[in-house]
Amino acid sequence: MTNRKLYLGPLTDNRRWDMVDTRPDDVFVVTPPKCGTTWMQTIVALLFSGDPEVETELSIRMPWVDIRIREMPEVAERLEAMSHRRSMKSHTPMDGLPLDDHAQYLCVFRHPLDAHFSYRKHVRNVPMSWFDHWYPEEDADGITFRRFLDGGAEGFDGDAMPLAHIIQHYKAAAALADRPNVSMFHYADMSRDLPGIFAKVAELLDITHAPHVLDQLVQAATFSNMKANAERFAPSGGKGFMKSDTAFFHSGSSGKWVGKLKDKELSAYDAMMDTYLAPEERAWLEYGAGMHALN
Repeated sequence: MTNRKLYLGPLTDNRRWDMVDTRPDDVFVVTPPKCGTTWMQTIVALLFSGDPEVETELSIRMPWVDIRIREMPEVAERLEAMSHRRSMKSHTPMDGLPLDDHAQYLCVFRHPLDAHFSYRKHVRNVPMSWFDHWYPEEDADGITFRRFLDGGAEGFDGDAMPLAHIIQHYKAAAALADRPNVSMFHYADMSRDLPGIFAKVAELLDITHAPHVLDQLVQAATFSNMKANAERFAPSGGKGFMKSDTAFFHSGSSGKWVGKLKDKELSAYDAMMDTYLAPEERAWLEYGAGMHALN
């Protein structure tokens, strides 16, 4: 844990990374939850294989190292035994990860309100009750959104993904984005230009495929195809980890909060975003680089 911030919650523990020996060609997919993690992992898996029909098996082949569910010695042993190029997933901010000068770090973000409403759906779709008091099924009093705004960035609160945790994720990645091996992506840009995202990731990973193969890989990673084949693409798909694999790919849309938040709730969100982020930082975190094309 030398020079790394401690992120320790009921679901995740970034000390587990101490048991992983990083390789120079490793690829880390680093995101807050529900921000395009599985989507970016799928892009990496498709580019690695060059096969649009590849069985991604993300939870095994590209494991979420931070999560406590699997015993870490088993995860570390599995990673060490891999003779192919590896990719790993993390929901820990960049300042809590081992930083290698050669490994690639793909950091993915999404409009915080979209991520929040997607997470609301997600916690109802997994058979775990850790955050039921944060995300009550009946919430006429708006407890969930209050905790989204009030929660701290670390510890138990961090695993429940409050706004402070998302902002900390963003700032930790942005502080390292001048490095050639740390790249920032946005869910909205992935939605707007998936072929362009594939091309950028392929370049970063130094992977080349024939144009017709790349077209097939892009088609395989479209939201509609991933949802239609949810058992194949969802994390631990077909293994009963989630109540519904298809529900994991709920809609893939933006603007999920429109019409669902009161004016005072939106005002409180705006105030917090403006307190911690400069205008250009907020604009990117909410809408990505492609927002300029819409103006």
